[in-house]
Amino acid sequence: MLNRRQFLLVMGALGALAGLPPTRTRAGTTGIQFGTAEPFTFDILKQHAKAMAASPYQEPVVRHDEVLESIDYDAFQEIVFKRERGLGEDGSANFPAQFFHLGRYFKVPVKLHALDGGQAREIHYRSEYFTFGGTSLGKIFPDDLGFSGFRLQAGPGATTDWMAFLGASYFRSSGELNQYGLSARGVAIDPALPTPEEFPRFTEFWLEPGAPDSKEFVIYALLDGPSVTGAFRMVCIKNQQILMDIDANLYPRQDIKRLGIAPLTSMFWYAENNRHQIRDWRPEIHDNDGLTMWTGAGERIWRPLNNPSSVMTNSFADTNPKGFGLLQRDRAFYHYEDDGVFYDRRPSVWIEPAGEWGEGAIQLIEIPTDDEIHDNIVIYWLPKEPVKAGSEWHYAYRLHWVANEPYPSETAARVSHTRLGNAGIPGQPRPKGGRKFVIDFEGGPLNDVAKLDKVKPVVSTSKGRIDNEYALQVVGTKNWRAAFDLYVEGKEPVNLRLFLKLGDRTLTETWLYQYLPFTYD
Repeated sequence: MLNRRQFLLVMGALGALAGLPPTRTRAGTTGIQFGTAEPFTFDILKQHAKAMAASPYQEPVVRHDEVLESIDYDAFQEIVFKRERGLGEDGSANFPAQFFHLGRYFKVPVKLHALDGGQAREIHYRSEYFTFGGTSLGKIFPDDLGFSGFRLQAGPGATTDWMAFLGASYFRSSGELNQYGLSARGVAIDPALPTPEEFPRFTEFWLEPGAPDSKEFVIYALLDGPSVTGAFRMVCIKNQQILMDIDANLYPRQDIKRLGIAPLTSMFWYAENNRHQIRDWRPEIHDNDGLTMWTGAGERIWRPLNNPSSVMTNSFADTNPKGFGLLQRDRAFYHYEDDGVFYDRRPSVWIEPAGEWGEGAIQLIEIPTDDEIHDNIVIYWLPKEPVKAGSEWHYAYRLHWVANEPYPSETAARVSHTRLGNAGIPGQPRPKGGRKFVIDFEGGPLNDVAKLDKVKPVVSTSKGRIDNEYALQVVGTKNWRAAFDLYVEGKEPVNLRLFLKLGDRTLTETWLYQYLPFTYD
């Protein structure tokens, strides 16, 4: 398998064709081979996915395995898409589409269709759409080889892309700051259970580019897996920010224990809150540093991420959440000092439900990692209602691929830093078994709070004893700092909660933290 860093390089090295039916006037099709035109609507796709769910799952067949096995990581980088073959590269559409080649790490092809005016034509593979560098691979590929995925370019003639679909049901965007990071998925099936996780695949895509002056590119996708099928419509919108309006329709083939809706997958190795675990020279390494939640009741919550020594699953019950996501709040380059992969530019993704999602929970899974190449963070919405075979599930939501949270609170300051150290007072003997927590807040109502105002921290713990809690304004700023000491016995996780108040007025979002005493061994 490719590691995470290699995966990103592969995405940048591979290319593929795209084109549109000859009758289309908004995109060039020179030299592109298409199948027969067939009617297509989203309703047709949903009906097809539902019908598939009534039949047993069929494992995909890997064709030309010996040929594909020869395309290792180095060979992948030799394969380059010919840009002039791209969908809309002639300027007749907004965002040219390029397609990824198959290889050792992506052997099962996806079907790709060009869509126009309710008519879809399959895009056929031809080796002439690629250059193969110093290899002779292009001479041995059959015409029915197929593609592994696709990406959208920033515009005709552009050398950078902003959206890519490759592998299982994964997709990602470079976001507002033009740097790839975390991934989204169509669905998560049974993550972090004793049984193996299932990874359904997007098996077919229908691509509908916009006119040259349009900011939208519409993607339809068919999902298939042992436990579920699905039909997706994704309206991708590129302005300064990247938005995706997703309509997901799921049809379980069998009962599912854990159905994850709108899942995100990211990487968190270490930050200021767990620096003691790491010996790398860089100050911090993570795609995202926290889970943010805006509950149905209106509470704003920030939960810093952890790198535990065993898999940890936390659930945050809610009804009709207003939004949640994984953010990269720390944007200071000197906090990372990495000018190769630029963690300071990694996108934040905010999930905005459309309509009411009912009862359920935002679930966070944190997996141990000892390197930056592994994605070890997963979040999703988990419905409370049991997922039974033959049922139907519909969710609509918007993904915001942005630099900052799209709906910042005007009434609650946000957490900016979480730091841990030894309990006690400098210059005095430090008590054993204690840990000091220091949390900084910024913005919102704190801009109007005076230094001498009696701001107090409200802190609670699931176990142990809290001592020496206080709050003060950070000198020379409008930011406020809360601190407290925790004394706890044993190695079991401890759940902490804190916010700042001035009289009866709540000033900040709620800071939640899961302290893992065993990581300090």
